[in-house]
Amino acid sequence: MKKFQFNYFKSAGVIICLTMCTAVSCFGQQKDPWTKKQLLEPSVLAGQLNLPENQRPVIIDVGPAGVIRDAQVTGPAEHADGIKNLKAILKDIPKTKEIVIYCGCCPFTKCPNIRPAFKTLLSLGFRNPRLLNLSHNLKADWIDKGYPLGDQ
Repeated sequence: MKKFQFNYFKSAGVIICLTMCTAVSCFGQQKDPWTKKQLLEPSVLAGQLNLPENQRPVIIDVGPAGVIRDAQVTGPAEHADGIKNLKAILKDIPKTKEIVIYCGCCPFTKCPNIRPAFKTLLSLGFRNPRLLNLSHNLKADWIDKGYPLGDQ
């Protein structure tokens, strides 16, 4: 009887643990800090690069790539140094200026850099933050489409 009770409690413990883990994974998922309206299509940004400099958005690479023309590079925003560099770039920029961030290392669902960077923009009070819609990655959504690169 004791062995049966032990297995019963062990099984019950496993079930409780799995239930709690499922609840945490379902309810603990973070909602993206940007809205659909704050996503900027690559073709739109590519066109904005032809505007006079004072009319272009500030473009910031918050990942490891750094290839879009006119982008300032912070380094990966998943690290404290990347956020520190992002704040330094933003220090003297008006809060009304359009700020476009991108990473492109991987799809949004897996990217470790865009969420901390976007949250930083919001916490600093920027009213026009945008996220470049690189839903696949930088190569597929920007480079392969022939959009302007940093050396051009």
